[in-house]
Amino acid sequence: MTEPAATQRNGRAIGQNPDIRFLGKLLGDVIRAYGGDQLFARIEHIRQTSVDRHRGIDADADLGLEGLSLDETLAFVRGFMLFSMLANLAEDRQGIAREPGSSFEEALAELREKGIDDAAVAAMLDRALIVPVLTAHPTEVRRKSMIDHRNRIAELMAERDAGNAETEDGDLVEGAILRQIALLWQTRPLRREKLYVADEVETALAYLRDVFVPVLPTLYGRWERVLGKRPKSFLKPGSWIGGDRDGNPFVNAESLRLALGRACEAVLSHYLAEVHALGAELSISTELADVTPDVAELASLSHDASSTRSDEPYRRALTGIYARLAATYRTLTGREPARRASVAADPYPTPAALRADLAAIAHSLGRSGAGLFAGSGALGRLIRAVETFGFHLATLDLRQNADVHERVVAELLRVAGVEEDYLALSEAGRVSLLRSELSGGRLLTNPYATYSDETRSELEIIRAAAEAHARYGPACITAYIISKAESVSDLLEVNILLKEAGLWRPGTPPQADIMAVPLFETIGDLEQGPTIMTEWLSLPEVSAPTAARGHQEVMLGYSDSNKDGGYLTSVWSLHQASRALAEVFERHGAAMQLFHGRGGAVGRGGGSSFSAIRAQPNGTVQGRIRITEQGEVIAAKYGTRDSAAVNLEAIASATMLASLEKRSVRRRERFYSAMAQISGTAFRAYRGLVYDTEGFPEFFRQMTPIAEIAGLKIGSRPASRTTSGRIEDLRAIPWVFSWAQARVMLPGWYGAGQALSEFEDLAMLREMVEGWPFFRTTLDNLEMVLAKSDMSIAARYAELVEDPAMRRAVFGRIRDAWHQTHDCLLAITGQSRLLENKPALDASIRLRLPYIEPLNLLQIELLKRHRGGESDSRIREGIELSINAVATALRNSG
Repeated sequence: MTEPAATQRNGRAIGQNPDIRFLGKLLGDVIRAYGGDQLFARIEHIRQTSVDRHRGIDADADLGLEGLSLDETLAFVRGFMLFSMLANLAEDRQGIAREPGSSFEEALAELREKGIDDAAVAAMLDRALIVPVLTAHPTEVRRKSMIDHRNRIAELMAERDAGNAETEDGDLVEGAILRQIALLWQTRPLRREKLYVADEVETALAYLRDVFVPVLPTLYGRWERVLGKRPKSFLKPGSWIGGDRDGNPFVNAESLRLALGRACEAVLSHYLAEVHALGAELSISTELADVTPDVAELASLSHDASSTRSDEPYRRALTGIYARLAATYRTLTGREPARRASVAADPYPTPAALRADLAAIAHSLGRSGAGLFAGSGALGRLIRAVETFGFHLATLDLRQNADVHERVVAELLRVAGVEEDYLALSEAGRVSLLRSELSGGRLLTNPYATYSDETRSELEIIRAAAEAHARYGPACITAYIISKAESVSDLLEVNILLKEAGLWRPGTPPQADIMAVPLFETIGDLEQGPTIMTEWLSLPEVSAPTAARGHQEVMLGYSDSNKDGGYLTSVWSLHQASRALAEVFERHGAAMQLFHGRGGAVGRGGGSSFSAIRAQPNGTVQGRIRITEQGEVIAAKYGTRDSAAVNLEAIASATMLASLEKRSVRRRERFYSAMAQISGTAFRAYRGLVYDTEGFPEFFRQMTPIAEIAGLKIGSRPASRTTSGRIEDLRAIPWVFSWAQARVMLPGWYGAGQALSEFEDLAMLREMVEGWPFFRTTLDNLEMVLAKSDMSIAARYAELVEDPAMRRAVFGRIRDAWHQTHDCLLAITGQSRLLENKPALDASIRLRLPYIEPLNLLQIELLKRHRGGESDSRIREGIELSINAVATALRNSG
């Protein structure tokens, strides 16, 4: 399976990445070696024919899919899936993931050109907080084993780039790559068992431990050199995995303890290994160098009596530090570390205490030799790691639905004899009662009372959070996200629960160890959010903890707002909500921190994080931003250390630029007025199709593989909130994922064409693209979605719809709207074809199209057979494997 060196299409050469040709050839060799010449020939015929069709050489050529047996179908789908995986790897290695201007150096240079000096940048970074938050939302269809082999190939390709013929183990590099591809070919791609929360915890831990921990300190070292100053640790990882209970009955107090405990174990193991390595390195003798009194004292307190180290104070000091770390590990994990300490010691009470000892060594080393050892090298990276990761590794959020909170609080109030029917109270009545309860010291829970399973579970979670604060420090859990937040009482209810575990303490002023964070998800929620936050920040018992904390967070949901109102209305509502919230916070003198709940697909807020952050409204970033990273995006962005470094730096650079650059507000009101009109039209068009068209839920479920996706073992969370068939109750992830499989990508564009075509001022639309980053980014993402969709393939999926009249009517509307959107976009951007101005992305997508089409066609046939009642297990396996392969080829499909 070999990609041609170049394919000329519309004057551009595509497929020129030498890594793709190299890896494709090796994959072909593996298929021939393990599947035989006949299988290789059949796969190669399909590949070459599909490529020729997409080149326009023979548009009507028969792919020959009908002649494949079920076993050959499975082998073919695996082959095309692996080619897409290897092509993704090759592109990432060639720097396609790095966007122009996204490095720290480039961002700093751009700010300097705009008159913003390095001192202002450093001051902003010292109060900044940037957090990519890993979630377990299920759009990663690949097994971890597949990802591990892929990452090993990336490492070996780096060895090949360096000109190394052999690995450290003496294997030939190219032979080792071939063997890894052979392992991929023989590794089962699909999970047989459903994922459990513990599995999701371990998967996230692998990224945090193996990528974030080594990469972030290295990045900080580079940024410090560029800036000429050592900033505070402003970029830290976060996680939802083990604490996100919204709609997931399998997340409970035990999963919270597991997630936090495993994270602590991982980060302390890293510290122990690094301290041990430093002990081997720092062989400095007092006969040749002086040490500070602090290091001399650390050496003395270590009780290291070894005569061979009597003149080596740094080694003796590190012996003591290692012993204290080992005791910390033992205390916090309940187990002995892999390498036991040689002396006894007390555990460190806080990460700050560990950092102080390490800093004392760094200070002593930096006093002599012109500061050659000052703050750099392994010791400097370890100090930065302790600052960044503490004893908890990643801050874990709690999340639950507001409906659950109100039921639990209602039961607590009823059992305590405070209020018999809390749910019957008005919003004003609820707020008054909850504020009264928060002001006093009385607890509502009674150890002798009987509570429902739901209430017991929620109370156990809160108590587990309090235990975690006492064990790992308050940085381990700082936020409690409230899904479906629609009122001030929704936030107060969380504080009532926190109070039951001592995490909210009344007084003058009151104290809140965990922040209640509203998540505004639907279009209505986003419109109402500023009013809710105005009322919230006006409460005296809220303003004091907010001032003490320094900020209040608000989370904005991209997925459900899109499913509710369509792409254009979603992004505009999010933009407007951000602006309105910034004004609310400014009036109250409070710092705002926005948490963007983005997914991988454009329909869920996907696209370039660098562009998205820079396109945020003026004054809404303020150096503080959190962003969810989920599903296949985690592997794409953070699967290797190189890709993680590129993406983490892009987030940091974009936040710097968005926080400090002063963008012109000229023409703003004209643009806003135009966008409001466009959004209104798009909203009506989208709602008219999805929610007002009779039979649309049945059309969606029959046209797309939503039912089959629901059966994939890709997450612990159910695909739907309820057992109903309503679109409202379907989770946004399978909604977007299903449309991507059918190559419609409807959530990422529907309504846009109708709205843009009805807006008659084409000159203004072009002006908006040129002068407004928000609108430019919106159309960039829209263009990418259109380029990945295919109405001819979608029409084949539409044939799965049983009612011919419904099929013609509904799909006809979708097809016509796609062409309308396509034509409008080209008219606005002045291009002759999609992605004409984005050659790298154009080449990337065009490379994959010949590989995706046969997968879609096979998936359709297998769906027909499966839904027709055929029971051969290979049919079901083929469907699931094709879902995996299409998602891999499309990259950001969920």
